[in-house]
Amino acid sequence: MSQPAITIYTTRTCPFCIRAKGLLRDKNARYDEIDVGADPSVRAQMIQRAGGRRTVPQIFIGNRHVGGCDDLFDLDRQGKLDALLAGTAA
Repeated sequence: MSQPAITIYTTRTCPFCIRAKGLLRDKNARYDEIDVGADPSVRAQMIQRAGGRRTVPQIFIGNRHVGGCDDLFDLDRQGKLDALLAGTAA
């Protein structure tokens, strides 16, 4: 099974965004990064897609909204991130 699409909404200097992208890179996960810092309409799209969350990063793996940086690291600590990245999570 191939890796599901990963989208991460970020801003350029956000330390949590940098940490989240680092973990994804460590997992050899390819992702599409969308910078919401320069375009209010893109930020509005992120907020709507993330169920009202306004902070970055907001991370989506496949159709699943993972949440932010802490949520991503929690999934990794629980041993659930690898299956999600592999597309084999239930």
